[in-house]
Amino acid sequence: MTSTEQLTGERADLLQTLTKHRGFLLHTVDGLTDEQAATRSTASELCLGGLIKHVTGVEHRWMLFAVGGAEAMEREEVDWVGQFRMAPDETLAGLVERFQEVAAQTDELIATLDLDSAHPLPQAPWFEPGASWTVRRVLLHLIAETSQHAGHADILRESIDGAKTMG
Repeated sequence: MTSTEQLTGERADLLQTLTKHRGFLLHTVDGLTDEQAATRSTASELCLGGLIKHVTGVEHRWMLFAVGGAEAMEREEVDWVGQFRMAPDETLAGLVERFQEVAAQTDELIATLDLDSAHPLPQAPWFEPGASWTVRRVLLHLIAETSQHAGHADILRESIDGAKTMG
């Protein structure tokens, strides 16, 4: 039995909610080809493979923050444009595999981190200057981020093949 199978209370609630929204996101790409996953089906730059890649990167970087603060998070370079697109050498299967690896790492961390542990946020125009986030707040942010992008993915998928994955 893994440590995540033993979780109860708040940790279990946070993990179950994050897992549910990850599942919604993954459901939107089920059965797609790489070409479909790379398709920009709306006026935006978003594609389904890119959303999987973006959410993976966001979760990975925020968990670096949860463990080591802004300095740890900022060691990872971000391709602000490419993170929403599939590169020619990327496959949907590879992006989903990486998504699942990062999710498993996060799940293990949720089982061990002090939810009240806090770090100052990185300096960025979208963060309140001098604010700190607890691990709990990071997890709530990841739930919101994943949920929001699952909704985006549902719209993109419907635009590609008419599938309504969330409704």
